[in-house]
Amino acid sequence: MQRLNKGSSLHVESHSDILVSPDGSFSAGFYEVGLNAYSFAIWFTNSANKTISWMASRDLPVNGRHSRLSLWKDGNLVLIDANDAVIWSTNTNSTSSYAELLDTGNLVLRDPKDRIIWESFEFPTDTLLPNQPFTKGKRLISGRGEGMYSPGYFSFYFDNDNILRIMYDGPEISSIYWPNPDYNLWVNQRTSYNSSRYAFYDELGRFVSSDRFEFYASDWGSKLKRRMTMDYDGNLRLYSLNESTGLWSVTWLAMAEQCRIHGLCGRNGICTYKPQPTCACPPHFEASDPTDWTKGCIPKSKATCDPLKIEFIELPQTDFYGYDINYTTQITLEACRNRCLDDCSCAGFMYRISGDGGCYFKSALFNGYTSTSFPGSMHIKVAIDVAFNHSGNQRTDFRELELRCPTGEAAVTAGLEVYGESKGTTLLLYWFVSAFGGIEIIFVTVGWFVLYRKHGIPEAIEKGYKGISSQFRRFTYKELKQATRNFKEELGKGAFGAVYKGVLSDGRIVAVKRLHNVMQGEEEFWAEVSTIGMIYHINLVRMWGFCAEGSHKLLVYEYMENGSLDKHLFLEASTLNWNQRLEIALGTAKGLAYLHHECLEWVLHCDVKPQNILLDAGFEPKIADFGLAKLLQRRGEGRNNQSISNFSEVRGTKGYMAPEWTLNLPITTKADVYSYGVVLLEMVRGHRLSGPLVVDGHEEVELWHLIRFVKRKMELREEWVEAVVDVRLEGRFSSGQVEEVVKIALSCVRDEREKRPSMDMIVQALLACTDINGL
Repeated sequence: MQRLNKGSSLHVESHSDILVSPDGSFSAGFYEVGLNAYSFAIWFTNSANKTISWMASRDLPVNGRHSRLSLWKDGNLVLIDANDAVIWSTNTNSTSSYAELLDTGNLVLRDPKDRIIWESFEFPTDTLLPNQPFTKGKRLISGRGEGMYSPGYFSFYFDNDNILRIMYDGPEISSIYWPNPDYNLWVNQRTSYNSSRYAFYDELGRFVSSDRFEFYASDWGSKLKRRMTMDYDGNLRLYSLNESTGLWSVTWLAMAEQCRIHGLCGRNGICTYKPQPTCACPPHFEASDPTDWTKGCIPKSKATCDPLKIEFIELPQTDFYGYDINYTTQITLEACRNRCLDDCSCAGFMYRISGDGGCYFKSALFNGYTSTSFPGSMHIKVAIDVAFNHSGNQRTDFRELELRCPTGEAAVTAGLEVYGESKGTTLLLYWFVSAFGGIEIIFVTVGWFVLYRKHGIPEAIEKGYKGISSQFRRFTYKELKQATRNFKEELGKGAFGAVYKGVLSDGRIVAVKRLHNVMQGEEEFWAEVSTIGMIYHINLVRMWGFCAEGSHKLLVYEYMENGSLDKHLFLEASTLNWNQRLEIALGTAKGLAYLHHECLEWVLHCDVKPQNILLDAGFEPKIADFGLAKLLQRRGEGRNNQSISNFSEVRGTKGYMAPEWTLNLPITTKADVYSYGVVLLEMVRGHRLSGPLVVDGHEEVELWHLIRFVKRKMELREEWVEAVVDVRLEGRFSSGQVEEVVKIALSCVRDEREKRPSMDMIVQALLACTDINGL
């Protein structure tokens, strides 16, 4: 059916009563939302599960018999239940002539002159379609849960200061979590100095907004059926439809770290990575409703304010974001604990493991999350009668529920701001935005279009707009050749190519990696680089952009002032003291733990070595070259069993490669653990361990000799620390710390990979090691 004329109806019992767009890509009709419950909706015709893009009455479905959608003679489009009650209406007048569904997915009412007098685009539910204006007063509101269509707690909207935001608005709390509330507008690359609120994205995958937020889909440039959906799990995602399979893929998402979403696990609940995001209750708490984690956790015993009946349970590397009633620095853990104990309104406190001894008192425990990169521990109050039964292992009695991807058929591919060549078809859209967005949008979009067509690079980038535009961008080969002065100053060379120092036109110093033997086409290369660019952690080198022009494949990274670890560790006059080495070891472990357990895609590094551990001006370690090896795909085999069985070539460096490489066994995260163990031993020893060593007339690899030496000394309970530690430290180290670090390293380099620890376990062990009295 192409039109619904005045005086006509669509009936719930008739499966043929469906409006279809002219190109057949969208359908509208009664959609089953429950047992004998239906709503009038619009869906993608060619999607496998008839994915909904709009619904007339989300929270009030109609009966499966005698319900109908009617265009009354007075021009009002109404949804009527079996008892003739009007459930929903457009509130239009007699000028309405007919209703039709457009190829854009927009349901419209037209007057006798074919002018649109009402449209579904003005009343979005949880989904925004290409070219659908998103303006002041509009919201995308998530569903209540998986497979549920009633409005939930998460919403995407323009705030009063004209900034696009995502908010959790639950029954107990309201909390904004995107963009990052820890940063100001400029750091978040937004501006409130605009007189309008307008955003949209096109079929090619480019999103622009009047607050100067924008992004590009990872498959940008392809004209596809797309949808942007505020999902029930609190994440805003852009999807692309593969019409041949009917399946959706995620090509951009707002929150790469799912556990950073507020309200996800309710009061007292904690989101942790197992490695999938999982809701859990702390020890001595239980789920209020295991089927609905937004209701959180409740204590197993009655709360009390009597200090004599209260104990604290420590949750390492855990925080409950927000609801800080007090904050103080330069305070001991014991003093922090006592102050919270004496304050009945204090539900617990977070204490930083390192730094200034920050103590944060919490009035309520919401937005809980555990992360290997978090530098503090949460201490929560529990009644002493249950605390006495605490086993000491805070995580063993967590009650858990895995948070599944909201669209089971979607395969997470990638997503990031990726600049590319403009298409002429988007020009009218950008002018359309300018009409609503005012001079700000003209500056951002029209200027970009002109220069894209002329030079292939954005005007904003060339004219000083860099401070608030996305740092990740596509460079031209000419730009990078000029920035590096024709690749004059080589910083280093590795398995993937040479690295050169460069200076961008905005004055930023960068490291440009010139990749060799890259056989991928440009689209495949863009997709891989997009995924790498999405990964962010303080201990990972930040990628700022890329170049893909024919055979020229280059990556642009932030510049590390102190170069790579090997240049400091293996030089004769090394200046690295023991505390610096320990901090570098801990930071590197945190970066690898993030790659293995927390980031959007599980990533194997496959070439962990001192040359790939870079040091910034403050000697903070940052791992380089991550993601350049084949990305590890989720196959439901469990975190530590994830593997890559067929690399096109062995990637790694002799001396750091795990035994499974040479045995042609599937490669897992434990291969990185092995390499890290070798690096750890080299940091203790002070020189490379891959070289040969003559012992009793026999030549053997020094690494193997060191391992046997230490193990033998341990078995005989003889002193060995002085014999293995770097002599250049001249005795300025903690014997206890060195001993523990070596033990951790030995556990990493076991031949049996199943016996090696995971990287998050190593982080915990190193954190405990830093507590041992040092220098």
